[in-house]
Amino acid sequence: VPSRWASLQDAVAWIKAAGGQAVIAHPARYSLTRTKLRKLLGEFVTAGGEGLEVVSGAHTPDESRTMALHARDFGLSASIGSDYHGPEHGWIDLGRLPDLPAGPVPIWSDWTDTTPL
Repeated sequence: VPSRWASLQDAVAWIKAAGGQAVIAHPARYSLTRTKLRKLLGEFVTAGGEGLEVVSGAHTPDESRTMALHARDFGLSASIGSDYHGPEHGWIDLGRLPDLPAGPVPIWSDWTDTTPL
C-alpha cells in the first residue's frame, strides 16, 4: 500500500499548532548530499522549522560537528536525540550521548516549563 507523506509545510504547521517546535531528526541518516541537505534546511526554515538534531545516537562526532555548523548557518536551534526505545534495545543507553558541540543554541534554552509530565 503506497503511503502518503505530509508536505514539509503542513508537518511544520501541525507541530507548531500543537505547541511544539519542529526539529529535523537525525539528518545525517538520510544520505543526502551536502547540497540537498542545505536545500532541505532552507525549505525547512522557510516553512517555520526551528531546530536541527545535532547530536544523535546515529551520528558520528564529525557528523555532529557538521550539523552544528548547519544549525548555525541556518539560524536553527540544536537538539539532542538518542533514539532510546527502552532497555531491551541495546543500541544506546539513556543519557549516554555527548554534549552539543560549541556554537548552536540548544532548543531547550527558551523553555520556561521543564516540569516532567
